[in-house]
Amino acid sequence: MDEPKPLTSAFTKTANFSIHEVDEAFRAAARPAAAAAAAAAAPPPVTLPSPLGPLAAFKGTFTGRGFNTIFRPESKITPTPMPGPVNTTDPDDNVLELNLTDETLSFEPSLGSIPNRGSNQQRDAFLNGVPYLQTIRDVTTQEPVGIHFEPGIWLAVPATTIPNEPFTVARMASIPHGTTITAQGTALAPVAGKPTIAAIDITPFVGGNPGNKITFQNQTATNNTTRRLPQDLTALIASGRLTQAMITDPNTVLRNQIAHQTITQTIVIETSTKPGTPLSDGPLPAIPSPGPHPTAPNFAGGTANIAFLEGQPNPPPGGGSANANAFQMDAVFWIETVVYDIDVPALPPGTPPVILQPRQRSNVPLVPSFVAAIPFVPNKGFKGGHVRVATTQIQYSQKVMLDFAGLTWPHVSVASLVPAAPVPIPDHLLPLT
Repeated sequence: MDEPKPLTSAFTKTANFSIHEVDEAFRAAARPAAAAAAAAAAPPPVTLPSPLGPLAAFKGTFTGRGFNTIFRPESKITPTPMPGPVNTTDPDDNVLELNLTDETLSFEPSLGSIPNRGSNQQRDAFLNGVPYLQTIRDVTTQEPVGIHFEPGIWLAVPATTIPNEPFTVARMASIPHGTTITAQGTALAPVAGKPTIAAIDITPFVGGNPGNKITFQNQTATNNTTRRLPQDLTALIASGRLTQAMITDPNTVLRNQIAHQTITQTIVIETSTKPGTPLSDGPLPAIPSPGPHPTAPNFAGGTANIAFLEGQPNPPPGGGSANANAFQMDAVFWIETVVYDIDVPALPPGTPPVILQPRQRSNVPLVPSFVAAIPFVPNKGFKGGHVRVATTQIQYSQKVMLDFAGLTWPHVSVASLVPAAPVPIPDHLLPLT
């Protein structure tokens, strides 16, 4: 595992910041002194945090690795330089870019309760939100290069009567290429064990019809004379860092991560900018569920793009004049509880904290580190031994639909993320004797 990277915060909330309705206590200062004094004498309102549901797992900073595929428009005016000759019968309207990625996903403390005033004589809806910042770097063949920056908020939305919707989640994000998204979805009930991760296909298709696919030569890993970055994958294939299976189905990376892990529980969160019921096997890959699938929002959400990306007012999906119109985003997040086996050495009294790696490091691509620390008690220490520690792992698979050159081009990103800081080994697992 790479050495932990120093973490810096791009932006932070003011300490103890929270959102409240503007009520009488806040307005008292603008009233006569007697009213202000009466308001000051009243006990301050108590606002309890609204439930976060599955979003409660989004705490702290996670780092990890992933894989990104994107077909980019090609241009004769500003062509993409290819390091080698191009010998292909494919149209010269696209370049397939492949990125092995390094990612940091940081979560701020939740916002507590966010009041939304209802109408039609229904109660106010109190949401909760978890701000986040995602940064992704390409680490394929050169010095790390930043390729993605995304600030956003995950929202927990309570059940409502108008519209008649159950508890749902939403992800609101801003992407600096000129797109913002509101994706809505739902969380499945926790299931025991590992997730079943379905395949995902990057093959472009015609006219918004996924059944009418067109495969390009740059999707063949061994073709080294096509329009692709990197163009020659020979060294990456020989090292095992990139495979044909990954290009055919990027979710292969996720399945490789969990193949030799002990996962006791999985929570699945599904979101889409084109929600509907059900999300699974609709805009998203089929996800086996032991019980009835939760109802997803039936409407709203969507993407918004700058004029340059859309290319024309209100382009239809599959439209040919867009520069790179992102008209839909679907994503699945798996929140997994992973158990690691750790050999802890003897810790005599006064031993400073010890950073440790789990046993599974040799056959799991990405693992967190752990820290063993004991309080100073004269003549008492930990005799050493094997412990098992559970912690959170986040995996996701995201597909953005881009329109240009008369086709729809899936842009797929996947990653596995573990806690960035060493995970503390609980005190009760390190008894002093």
